[in-house]
Amino acid sequence: MFQRFALGFVGLVAAASVSAQSGQWQEGKHYFKIDPPQVTAQPDKVEVTEVFSYGCPACFSAAPKVKEIKAKLPPNAVMNYVPASWNQGEQWPLFQRAYFTAQVLGVAEKAHEDMFSAIWSNGPLAVVVNGKIKDPAPTLDDVAKFYEKYGVKAADFTGVANSFAINTKMKKADAFIKAVQVDSTPTFIINGKYRLTGQSAGSWDNLQAIVLHLVAQESAAAAK
Repeated sequence: MFQRFALGFVGLVAAASVSAQSGQWQEGKHYFKIDPPQVTAQPDKVEVTEVFSYGCPACFSAAPKVKEIKAKLPPNAVMNYVPASWNQGEQWPLFQRAYFTAQVLGVAEKAHEDMFSAIWSNGPLAVVVNGKIKDPAPTLDDVAKFYEKYGVKAADFTGVANSFAINTKMKKADAFIKAVQVDSTPTFIINGKYRLTGQSAGSWDNLQAIVLHLVAQESAAAAK
């Protein structure tokens, strides 16, 4: 009985701690309200969106932390990704096209971590060598060859990549990023309503706590 009481007490203390901690997060300082809020793709889920680029070294460094956040999301929440394109020098438009093409072909999630390594661990899609922008830069053909290991023929990949559907997805991504006022990567959008970064949160531990707090807040609002 004592053990059961002790476990219950620990649970109450933990809940109180989370509640107290969540009170530290201030809108306008640690996270920002998006006005107007953006419509989400899955209205029955709370969406956590990472605006990122495979060509972004900070996104590469953050990838393990993002994976950890994804693993801690409740069943009613989902993590998705919107690739940015504003940095021409590190092939962000190419990698934006690559992500959406892989998504349409059903291999984006499988290849997600490997893509970062292929770019930032001296892999076949490296954009920087010895601290300098690689010349020549990786091409769409190079990307198509990379995805062959995931069962996609290079010709099929390039065919889809150059399609009207992918061009449309890229334009929508750019419009979304502008609408939610993202100017750095990685940035996280919670249910189309809130925006935060590691910098605004103060640390990655804080960012994870705030994301989970906002997800819980959105979940409670949806349950009313």
